[in-house]
Amino acid sequence: LQGIVQAYKSGITLQGNTTSLGRWDFSGSFFFSISAITTIGYGNLSPSTAAGRIFCILFALFGIPLNLVLLNEIGQLMLLGVQHCAHHLEEVFHWQKKASLLIKTSALVTGLLLFLLLPPLLLSDKEGWSYEEGFYYSFITLSTIGFGDYVIGMNPDRTYPGWYKNVISLWILFGMAWLTLVIKLCINFLE
Repeated sequence: LQGIVQAYKSGITLQGNTTSLGRWDFSGSFFFSISAITTIGYGNLSPSTAAGRIFCILFALFGIPLNLVLLNEIGQLMLLGVQHCAHHLEEVFHWQKKASLLIKTSALVTGLLLFLLLPPLLLSDKEGWSYEEGFYYSFITLSTIGFGDYVIGMNPDRTYPGWYKNVISLWILFGMAWLTLVIKLCINFLE
């Protein structure tokens, strides 16, 4: 049994000695890089050589802080866009608090749709998961909990398009920036 587990971790499936799961092609490597620098770390894929582990440590050492800067910048751009829209509504309709509340609510609903409510539809189609499982995956991923019980692109019975992991990787980056803003809003509200 240990041999089977080790073989699976190396990319060998029961269908033959193949790495058809796309673990280290461009999309798989990009997805691994994103899961490393976002600290999600699903646990399903890891370097197996000493050189790979050392590279991963160095990559994470520089990548995690750079990713935090990137997420902060993306979040600030999102926030700036929301504030700009609120300011524009205030000028046009002379609404003070209504404009701010309307825009913040719109931004929250748009983010909910883009990052938590619509992605499970794609995940249901590509992974065969239920909507509930896709929603669970979305939140667990964007919050960087990353249990590893659900990971995209790992079903050997499914064929995944080349763009799939890349789109999910970008969704993770933008979704984490949005969720960070929501968490900051919750913290401000609780304080």
